Amino acid sequence: MLTKWSLLTGVMLGSLQVQAGDLTQWVDPFIGTGGDGHTFPGAVVPFGMVQLSPDTDNPMRGVSPQSEIYKRCAGYHYDDSTIMGFSHTHFSGTGHSDLGDLLIMPMTGTPKTEPGTAADPDSGYRSRFSHEDEEASPGYYRVKLTDYQIDAELTTTARTGMHRYSFPETDQGHVLIDLTHGIYNFANKVIWSDVRVVDDNTLIASRRSNGWAAERPMYFAIRFSRPFDDIELINEDNARYRCMGCLDKKDGKHSTIVNSRIPFTAGKAVKVLARFDNPHQAPLLVKVGVSAVDKSNALENLNSELPHWDFDKIRSDAKAAWQTELERMEAKGDRSQKRQFYTALYHALQAPSLYQDVNGEYLGVDGEIHKADFTHYTLFSLWDTYRALHPLLTLVSPERVPDMINSMLAHYDQSYDRILPIWSFHGHETWTMIGYHAVSVISDAWQKGIRGFDGKRALDAMTATANHPNYDAIPEYLKYGYVPMDVLPESVSITLEYAYDDFAIARMAESMGETAVRDAFDKRAQSWRNVFDPETQFARGRDSQGNWDKDFDVEEAKYMGPFTEGNSFQYSFYVPHDVAGLIDIKGGDGAFIERLDELFTRPLHADKIKEHEDIAGLIGQYAHGNEPSHHIAYLYNHAGAPWMTQARIRQIMDTLSNDTPSGLAGNDDVGQMSAWYLFSAMGFYPVTPGDMTYVIGAPQLPEVTLKLSNGKRFKVIAKGLSKDNLYIASVSLNGKPLSQSYLHHNDIMAGGELVFEMAATPNKAWGKAITARPKAMSPYKN
Repeated sequence: MLTKWSLLTGVMLGSLQVQAGDLTQWVDPFIGTGGDGHTFPGAVVPFGMVQLSPDTDNPMRGVSPQSEIYKRCAGYHYDDSTIMGFSHTHFSGTGHSDLGDLLIMPMTGTPKTEPGTAADPDSGYRSRFSHEDEEASPGYYRVKLTDYQIDAELTTTARTGMHRYSFPETDQGHVLIDLTHGIYNFANKVIWSDVRVVDDNTLIASRRSNGWAAERPMYFAIRFSRPFDDIELINEDNARYRCMGCLDKKDGKHSTIVNSRIPFTAGKAVKVLARFDNPHQAPLLVKVGVSAVDKSNALENLNSELPHWDFDKIRSDAKAAWQTELERMEAKGDRSQKRQFYTALYHALQAPSLYQDVNGEYLGVDGEIHKADFTHYTLFSLWDTYRALHPLLTLVSPERVPDMINSMLAHYDQSYDRILPIWSFHGHETWTMIGYHAVSVISDAWQKGIRGFDGKRALDAMTATANHPNYDAIPEYLKYGYVPMDVLPESVSITLEYAYDDFAIARMAESMGETAVRDAFDKRAQSWRNVFDPETQFARGRDSQGNWDKDFDVEEAKYMGPFTEGNSFQYSFYVPHDVAGLIDIKGGDGAFIERLDELFTRPLHADKIKEHEDIAGLIGQYAHGNEPSHHIAYLYNHAGAPWMTQARIRQIMDTLSNDTPSGLAGNDDVGQMSAWYLFSAMGFYPVTPGDMTYVIGAPQLPEVTLKLSNGKRFKVIAKGLSKDNLYIASVSLNGKPLSQSYLHHNDIMAGGELVFEMAATPNKAWGKAITARPKAMSPYKN
């Protein structure tokens, strides 16, 4: 079998031939599974509801160190050497844990029902494994469970997962189904679970868990490819219930369950242990349908999407689905560049994820079951993803964007508080992070001409959210023009992010001719000025009396302090909608550039950020592993020094990205960091979603082509690009010189060619003129 490091054109991948033009060969799902990337290597289809992946450990709050819990937010970490089993739901790249629904683990020998520990694998059902006997590709995962000598393979459809277990020669094998398992187990405490045997190869089960999302339900339909020879329903709240005698045998074979003796158990700690005699005679397949609505829907999802037992067909279909998505971008470069690029695209196209059954039903944020005539999505990590992931989707997957927004509007309609999603998943609002960034996603899409949702209804939801009387400190923000630090922690960051969101609302209103709304929110968008201290020229907390924070430390990132997962050095550059005004308040171009340089060169001492694991990928004070820094390298353009942006982008790319498991500088955050990489590799970035522009950086690949939904192509060519030639000598768009240091969205959608001439020395004149600089609310000053 091929390992993950051998994905080369024209070689065999498992049982599938890799062909020239097959873009899936460049995807390595192991990138980001080491370090703090928090991605998972298992099987998933684009935007799929099921993420079937191995879990290597399950640290528990109050028992395990916080660093160990944080390390395994996706259930899997590349440093681990044991596997607990394979569960069906996972986050990709988040900084918080949950999910891990329905763990399944095959075994040989004496069966065990407790997972044991990584330090002592023999104490439980977990198994050792080796990366040398493990592989992954889009829609497929395989590993040899060393302790059992079982070859385990996984693949998925949108709403189902399929397992294929090849046992060694043995008299008996077992499959454990553990409904108590969850990623970050203390937080994912099971409130209730149950399982019922439907017939001699089918089970239905459910559980409700308290985790990041409170009282989250999931339902499962589980079917084996052959009848089990014995089954135990284990309820650790009381006792085991064995099903051997409840099966009606005909001709020595299991047939149907005797109706009067249907085995069922329910409680807070339910597991199932199924026995299969002589399992080596043919691979054992297990297929699972999931639903958040009910068991009937889980069974319907299973029967609709997996009516057969052809594992290789499902795997091939999953691969074909990924090929279709990956073809939306065509990249040229060396092997490492293509592996990083296409893996980033793979990670970016996993979420928001489907959250709807085949019959159209889904669980709403109100706890009720709804039926939609649109595709309903979940997993809106908006504080992260409004920056680059959602703008990327408007280019590479615009047909899905309307229903993602319709899902946000349904959330608004169904929520008790009548508010757009903040950080939501699986029918639950977590209230995690700050701002009301759904407004950015909606505004950006609307202005780019994306329709399929009600613009008036959306604008009403946006303004209602921004004026919400009970969310965070909106009343105080409106009263004082900033959030006082004695009212709410993270007050400076909240003020700055509210101000940007208000800008996004103003642009949506402007595009719809709602001038009164535009003017009101344009005024609010200038609130950022109220937390900038003119003496220090840094963003700084102040109280409701107007007094500046007397304990101000520009480097300190303190939990419950004035900033959100960052410090003043980073957040003092968070005015993406009015960088010209920010330059002016900091003393002009020279002073602004000097402060930017200091950000990248002044060391950030570990004791200043010890309370935040998320602050990672450091270059001086710049933290690429966390989102508040993602736009900063592009701000040199606004001060007339694009050549310095070009140097910084190369520095970030060369030092903080690679194609190994530790190749991400921090959490991928549901595709945000991957989207940053994709934009930056092309040579431009959406510093201000909602203003229709992209700030030019410097291309990092010799050629990238966007295949647009309107049938046109936008090709970016970097002539002479090399290790030394990192600067832009000149730029042309469709054969005409481009003097401005930004692109308009319509330039891209019109198709054509953006050609960069690269050089070893910077062209300091290009983009320097005020007329060449990116848009801003305030005028640039000479």
